[in-house]
Amino acid sequence: MTSLSHRKALRLRMLALFTFFFLPGLLMASWATRTPAIRDTLSVSTAGMGIVLFGLSIGSMSGILCSAWLVRRFGTRKVIRATMFSAVVGMLIMSLALHAASSLLFSFGLLVFGGSFGSAEVAINVEGAAVEREMNKTVLPMMHGFYSFGTLIGAGIGIGLTAAGLAPAVHTLLAALVCIVPIALAIRAIPEGNGKSETGDGRRAEKGLPFYRDGQLMLIGVVVLAMAFAEGSASDWLPLLMVDGHGFSPTSGSLIYFGFTLGMTAGRFCGGWFIDRYSRVAVVRASAIMGALGIALIIFVDVDWIAGVSVILWGLGASLGFPLTISAASDTGPDAPGRVSVVATTGYLAFLVGPPLLGFLGEHYGLRSAMLVVLTLVLIAACVARAVAKPEDRPAMENAS
Repeated sequence: MTSLSHRKALRLRMLALFTFFFLPGLLMASWATRTPAIRDTLSVSTAGMGIVLFGLSIGSMSGILCSAWLVRRFGTRKVIRATMFSAVVGMLIMSLALHAASSLLFSFGLLVFGGSFGSAEVAINVEGAAVEREMNKTVLPMMHGFYSFGTLIGAGIGIGLTAAGLAPAVHTLLAALVCIVPIALAIRAIPEGNGKSETGDGRRAEKGLPFYRDGQLMLIGVVVLAMAFAEGSASDWLPLLMVDGHGFSPTSGSLIYFGFTLGMTAGRFCGGWFIDRYSRVAVVRASAIMGALGIALIIFVDVDWIAGVSVILWGLGASLGFPLTISAASDTGPDAPGRVSVVATTGYLAFLVGPPLLGFLGEHYGLRSAMLVVLTLVLIAACVARAVAKPEDRPAMENAS
């Protein structure tokens, strides 16, 4: 009976985490697909939009830098509950800002939104890594798949609402309201105290090698930085890249973004099979090469249908970098929550802080040329992919080399 209860609780916990990965994707896509309309509503240039997006970057960076301390001090459950509801508040502020056509208020809304999810997502990944260890199977890619599924649903809704001419202020308001009940229900399945420091004051209960002296963890950080930057760049700029760089209409730009999220979703839901059949290293390297091919075609080939197909390769290529590096960090050394926090922090910083910088490059050289930065980083990730090898695979790889 106890075993059955434990399995049921673990299953409900996993379903709750699916929800907490799905909702950020839904909310992110809800405004990302409307960036052309948001830019026009706020009356800002491409560089000005990059400045507005720095609200998201600053908030995300602040939340992420505090996240490890928050998890150790309060545990994952309290952090997830507080920050997910705060993200809804951020969306409500963004809706109000669009109604008032205030770029400053919209940037503040992004700051609240980014700070909330910056803290929440690290806590969710720590919780997800713990569930993966208890189940003794690869489930983090599927969990991240629900984030991509959320972006897929959000992008689909965005396409429809863009075509229908619904104001982005109303769209963001509705997206915020529909998330309240799922958050309240799902948080009940998350156990109290997971990730909390034994000292109760947020200090490390277990000391290991400092991350900046751990060569393997640093290389894992390079992989997640590149792949998360590739994902974040698409989330922030892909609709505008297609509108300004390839001449698509705003509705077609949203449709192209839908193709990217479709590739991300398929890669994450199917990725577990490839990981178990082959290896983390092979999958990360193949993913990086595939993503680089998609990005290169978008940059260098000026053919509409090729651009449309290439975003699927971009999505497939970026899909597994984040969950695979989280898994690698959790089982390659002591203090798994701390190691997951370091890698997740690196990934979210790259995902949320890096892409707005492309706005300045895009203003001077065009968004297509700005994507050369993304292409270079993804190629570097392919070169250092062996860092994500499982502990049991590493001696064989070292002997082979």
